[in-house]
Amino acid sequence: MIKVGIVGGTGYTGVELLRLLAQHPQVEIIAITSRGDAGTSVASMFPSLRRRLDLKFEDPASANLTGCDLVFFATPNGVAMTQAPALLEAGVRVIDLAADFRIKDLAVWEKWYGMRHASPEWVAKAVYGLPEHDRASIRDAQLVANPGCYPTAVQLGFMPLVEAGLVKLDELIADAKSGVSGAGRKAEVAALFSEASDNFKAYAAPGHRHLPEIQQGLSAMAAQAVTLTFVPHLTPMIRGIHATLYARVNSDADFQQLFEERYSGEPFVDVLPPGSHPDTRSVRAANSCRIAVHRPQGGKVLVVLSVIDNLVKGAAGQAVQNMNIMFGVPETEGLWQLAVLP
Repeated sequence: MIKVGIVGGTGYTGVELLRLLAQHPQVEIIAITSRGDAGTSVASMFPSLRRRLDLKFEDPASANLTGCDLVFFATPNGVAMTQAPALLEAGVRVIDLAADFRIKDLAVWEKWYGMRHASPEWVAKAVYGLPEHDRASIRDAQLVANPGCYPTAVQLGFMPLVEAGLVKLDELIADAKSGVSGAGRKAEVAALFSEASDNFKAYAAPGHRHLPEIQQGLSAMAAQAVTLTFVPHLTPMIRGIHATLYARVNSDADFQQLFEERYSGEPFVDVLPPGSHPDTRSVRAANSCRIAVHRPQGGKVLVVLSVIDNLVKGAAGQAVQNMNIMFGVPETEGLWQLAVLP
């Protein structure tokens, strides 16, 4: 059994981790921490876990995290970089679901996240955890930087094209929409029901903090610099990301075949038949990315549609997928949940 701890188990990604790990046949959850809710039973806060998880939240200072094989950090940005190094030095493996270790250029990270990085040495050692691209490095990693939700949908949608060098790498566009849960489980006006319902808006158009992460990933795939225009939008739904991606063709190919062949061995990427339009409901609560490829009017611009559940393939599910790879268990273990309909 893999002994697992979770730091920050009270947010949406934390409870999603609990939902998935409580059903995982090779995992034993031994510690869940929360400073503000220490002593509270997990089931009283999340009744969906009653009779499946008999644990209480603990203060991080007293929890037996060093007794874990792996610790997930489902915490706000800036927490893991101060708390994870002690665990790493004690031999515990770590998956960080926040952004602390995703961006290799520290100056870029500090610019976008507005704080000084506390453990630059671990940034250099961290492995980016997009399994479909980084599987070989993830296997032996001690620290995995779990990708963000927007970056997962966008990178999986563009990856076959930039790897093959078939599109102009300085003209990529990502028009992405997210449900309200992407903002986290905190009280803020923009996430209130009366603010978000019956409403649709773009935000962070001049620049979003996921932009450098996406550009870094795509540039690694292309083995050269990639330029991306990325505009996120908030939609009146709870879960889901829909990324509409635009790429200008510089060399002709059978693009449907390209995507099908690239993802033929990937259990969690589903390339749909020609003419399809995936919707977010088709991946709700599942660790899946569904992709459709279009070439409108046979022109020079490809349109790729990529959908994920931001809390699963965009966060907790991908983290469990990375855990499976790290510990040599089947990659799909504990992750075969079907999407929830309606």
